[in-house]
Amino acid sequence: MKLQEIKETLNANRLRLSKSLGQNFLHDRNQLRRIADAADLAVGDQVLEIGPGLGALTQILVEKGAIVLAVEKDRRLYDLLEVRYRGFANLTLVHEDALECLRKDSRNWADWKLVSNLPYSVASPILVELAQSNGCPERMVATVQLEVARRLAASAGDPDYGVLTLLIRSRYDVAGWFKIPAPCFFPAPNVDSACVTLVRRRDPLLSPEQAEPFGKIVKRGFSQRRKVMLKLLRSDWPAERLASAYVQLGLAPDIRAEKVSLEQFSELTRLLQPP
Repeated sequence: MKLQEIKETLNANRLRLSKSLGQNFLHDRNQLRRIADAADLAVGDQVLEIGPGLGALTQILVEKGAIVLAVEKDRRLYDLLEVRYRGFANLTLVHEDALECLRKDSRNWADWKLVSNLPYSVASPILVELAQSNGCPERMVATVQLEVARRLAASAGDPDYGVLTLLIRSRYDVAGWFKIPAPCFFPAPNVDSACVTLVRRRDPLLSPEQAEPFGKIVKRGFSQRRKVMLKLLRSDWPAERLASAYVQLGLAPDIRAEKVSLEQFSELTRLLQPP
């Protein structure tokens, strides 16, 4: 869907885009194809697309033979998509809030791929929701704000390193990302974007039972970023157990969460679990 077609479609249907829903439509064909290529799609792959908008990416996905489940919150756009893609048997459209849909849908996503230009306002919660589910997708290819991509790719000690980094990277490796300039969208957002590719780890760092305590430790450790992590963790764990775990991991008592690696957080989770 070219820029002129987007404008004509919006005008013909008297649609005014909503900033609150993050409606900035990617129209650059080269960027759309790069996103689809990053998904490494094969015919019959099950794909979840969140926020299809006017369907520019959707069309590429269904033409590649993927079986697409597209979740659109805006009823006006959902109605347009229903008409536009009525003939595609490999596309299922759902009119619903994506986060609510994910939280109530009990399906196992393990054999799925997420391929989406995510609405900026909910991009991080959606990625975390999928990553922390028991059956997380094998691959997630998502267009997000550039700053979110940098947070996902950050390492311990980087200024962008934090809770989002750890919650996603405990399940996924960052296979790569590329920048998408603002003029590639209509209307152009005030920030640059990036498409990031996340590939599920073959060897999980944590067991399913450890996911919740890991998240608790990470969130508590970063709850006051400039404070010593040990003092923050004492709100939830006995001082003696914490001291023993710190010694085993070689962590300095005055270390802050931003300096603790993913692997150290994972091992700390194991050491702090009840015997």
